[in-house]
Amino acid sequence: MRELLFSLPGLIIVIFLFLFISIKILKEYERGVIFFLGRFQKVKGPGLIIVIPGVQSIAKVSLRTIVMDVPPQDVITRDNVSVKVNAIIYFRVIDSQKAIIQVEDYLYATSQIAQTTLRSVLGQSQLDDLLAKREEINAKLQQIIDQQTEPWGIKVSAVEVKNLDLPQDMIRAIAQQASAERTRRAKVIHAEGEFQAAQKLAEAATVLSLNPAAIQLRYLQTLTEIAGDKNSTTIFPVPIDLLEPFFKRREPGK
Repeated sequence: MRELLFSLPGLIIVIFLFLFISIKILKEYERGVIFFLGRFQKVKGPGLIIVIPGVQSIAKVSLRTIVMDVPPQDVITRDNVSVKVNAIIYFRVIDSQKAIIQVEDYLYATSQIAQTTLRSVLGQSQLDDLLAKREEINAKLQQIIDQQTEPWGIKVSAVEVKNLDLPQDMIRAIAQQASAERTRRAKVIHAEGEFQAAQKLAEAATVLSLNPAAIQLRYLQTLTEIAGDKNSTTIFPVPIDLLEPFFKRREPGK
């Protein structure tokens, strides 16, 4: 009887330890890949699950979106410009079984795929495309990386090129190119303005030539504008043609 009393607490302790080791709690965003004697059995979770020690094993997988910073990569573009580029990749596990069974470490593997793809895609692009077509390059990177990680149960949702470090001489060359482009646009705009002004002056000259009285009114208006400035003395020549109408009016009265 005494041995039974001593053995009963020991049995309770053993059962308690067994349950403590066997019971696993998985959060809402976690899944557990269960192996039975080394063979895949099922995917469990979330919530309370029981894993029999020594017979079953569990590998936890997070289903949340993972934000991974791709280390800076030295890339030589198609037009032979050396740049250093880094990026950010957004991905998540959509198949826990494949993420554990098909690849040893899906985080490390995805990082390596992202680095090699970044060098490959940017190496086929020109520098102007890297600066001006960033969205197209991001979409191409996302598509290629997603196709390569699909067998691992990984879904790549987005890839963003983060920084593009250029050599100092290339930065100066781009600045000079931008300055030359702004100068060219300014000259074009100025030339277009001169052309439009010349067109309007030609139209005005045509209108004035059809009506001599309009020329006289324009002349008088100019005199009025000049006379408004009291701080200067202006000598303005009077064309004889403007006085001819007055002479013609006096001739019949002789």
